[in-house]
Amino acid sequence: MSAAPLIEVKGLVCGYPGRNPVLRGLDLALRPGQRAGLVGPNGCGKTTLLFAIMGLLQPQAGEIRLFGTTMQGPKDFAEARLRLGFLFQHADDQLFSPTVLDDVAFGPLNQGLSRRDARKRAEETLDLLGLADFAQRTPYRLSGGEQKLVALATILAMRPEVLILDEPTTGLDLATKARIVELLNGLDLAILAVSHEPDFLSQITASLFSLRDGRLRESAVAPHAHVHVHAEGDLPHSHDD
Repeated sequence: MSAAPLIEVKGLVCGYPGRNPVLRGLDLALRPGQRAGLVGPNGCGKTTLLFAIMGLLQPQAGEIRLFGTTMQGPKDFAEARLRLGFLFQHADDQLFSPTVLDDVAFGPLNQGLSRRDARKRAEETLDLLGLADFAQRTPYRLSGGEQKLVALATILAMRPEVLILDEPTTGLDLATKARIVELLNGLDLAILAVSHEPDFLSQITASLFSLRDGRLRESAVAPHAHVHVHAEGDLPHSHDD
């Protein structure tokens, strides 16, 4: 018998005021150890789905269960978020403290660790990611790639059970993308990742889904697991094998 889902969404209807819902009866289940990639055109509802799972957007209908508990309000989502690691598309939405160390320690503090233990957890996480020298640097003075790595450190410091990644490689160079792939593949965690880059998803996930007409479908196009550069440049693409 397969393990119970860590994330389970049933019949989700969700959108924004004054518009038709972008999610129309969507179902999703993510189980322990599962790594799923999600693709779809701009505006199809990928980020909307992630925001609904995190409790940042209230759906019009449907059910969201996290770690076996049906989410019924802000309190339930607040408790579940302590076990979820959500990486925003833009790192500056995630970094707000005077130093990198303060940012990385914020999550553990919010989980109830003492200042001393939260600082130790933050230092250990930065060291794990090869960012120990960044501890006293100011986040907004980092490069885009450095900010993304620090943002990843802020969620890993919380020791999450699931990683939810919203376009984690947007605007990054190939070296930083490769570093993120290496880091993610070194983690024993379930992952739900949204990306416009099938090549990237093929390296960190085992299944690929597309969001079309407000619902998830298993993708008929399997991304290939290698990185290369086309004449047109470093553009997202996939090929039929």
